[in-house]
Amino acid sequence: MKSIHRSRGMCEWDNFNEASHLMRTLLAQGTPGVLSPFHLLSEPSMSPQNQRDCSELWSKDKLQSAEIVSAPHRFQFSRHENRKIRVGYLSNDFQEHATSLLLIEMFEAHNRDRFELYAYSYGAEDHNAMRQRLQGVFHDFQNIGDRTDSQAACAIHSDGIDILVDLKGYTQNSRTSIMMLHPAPIQVNYLGYPGTLGADICDYIITDTFLTPSDQSLDYSESFAYMPHSYQPHGRKSPVGIKPQRKDVGLPDTGFVFCCFNQAFKLTPDIFSVWCRLLELIPDSVLWLLDTNLARGNLRNEAMRRGIAAQRIVFAPDVAQIEHLGRLQLADLVLDTFPYGAHTTASDALWSGVPIVTYAGETFPSRVAGSLLHAVGMPELIAHTLEDYFDVALDLATNPAKLATLHKHLIEHRHTMPLFDVHGYTHDIENLFEQMWQRYADGLPHAEISTRPLSS
Repeated sequence: MKSIHRSRGMCEWDNFNEASHLMRTLLAQGTPGVLSPFHLLSEPSMSPQNQRDCSELWSKDKLQSAEIVSAPHRFQFSRHENRKIRVGYLSNDFQEHATSLLLIEMFEAHNRDRFELYAYSYGAEDHNAMRQRLQGVFHDFQNIGDRTDSQAACAIHSDGIDILVDLKGYTQNSRTSIMMLHPAPIQVNYLGYPGTLGADICDYIITDTFLTPSDQSLDYSESFAYMPHSYQPHGRKSPVGIKPQRKDVGLPDTGFVFCCFNQAFKLTPDIFSVWCRLLELIPDSVLWLLDTNLARGNLRNEAMRRGIAAQRIVFAPDVAQIEHLGRLQLADLVLDTFPYGAHTTASDALWSGVPIVTYAGETFPSRVAGSLLHAVGMPELIAHTLEDYFDVALDLATNPAKLATLHKHLIEHRHTMPLFDVHGYTHDIENLFEQMWQRYADGLPHAEISTRPLSS
């Protein structure tokens, strides 16, 4: 399966359908530990139920091993009432990473009178500014990278963590195996992995009603913990760099700029064909993509196969966040991928004042940009079929006044939009944490919970 994911990352699509068939076959065979849930997220035609089935199969053997490891510990928990709720965050990304960029202002806004925050990091110590900022925001910041799963779980339990939040799921370099040892009485799946972890690993998943409608509850092992606007946080302090000249970033002096800075493995032949149809219909337009040496040549070849000149595909190198946000202002319209859509790249675009058109399917990763668009008051940019997606994008690309209104709305109102209201967001997630704890303290099982928008 790694070879398939590698081919997808290189945009080698000659055997795309055959690889899809193989994944469906492997899932139907039901062999544990063969098909990675993360790889399935970008696979078209997979349903939320398919994704849960994959997570259950992936974790089956690992859970059996965890039961053996955890047996000697027999973690016991108390239902205290008179101290702060201790929330532990488990991640490999406490550094200059998209997850930390989204979360840092929420961490800083947490109410210290009601909560104690603990970080359990198994990522590299890079000594950068974000790492220092993160270390200063937690009640306790522990490096557990050199500890075994058992040792890490014992440390978490010894700290008396009430709610343990996993920020990685089944993404690269994760240690979901620590969560499988259940070192905390309440465990939460949040932000890092767009789907269910399966089995009984986590009690709750932080979500919103657009992202995971209530009628999808059987497709998730976790209970839904609903945020009122979007599940994704974003602060108000991210500096947007100076808008560069088009020539300085390789863009032509004139012409419409379609943009997508999603990772290459998220691109699919069907979506790319739609993008090329748009390029064909909008003279002098270009498609601005995140550069990857492995996919660059293949994408230009795919464009030429669809009748589009190779030079109309422009690649952007990886740059520092402030510079990235600055250059995003040169984009006219962001185009989302499907079925694994934009997450941080979508909120980056909206913060920089650039609208995004998305195609929302049934699965979590296909609905994230739609969740964000609801939180900035632009649900009209959410399509529900591939043809509708094309129509919405074409309408904006051929209606400059309409598009300019959207740009202006984002720039002028971003400080009042729910998506960027970090204090309101923090209040709401704390409300969910308190409900989780109260249910546990009352001896009740986990169940769907929600919070309402702040009255203001």
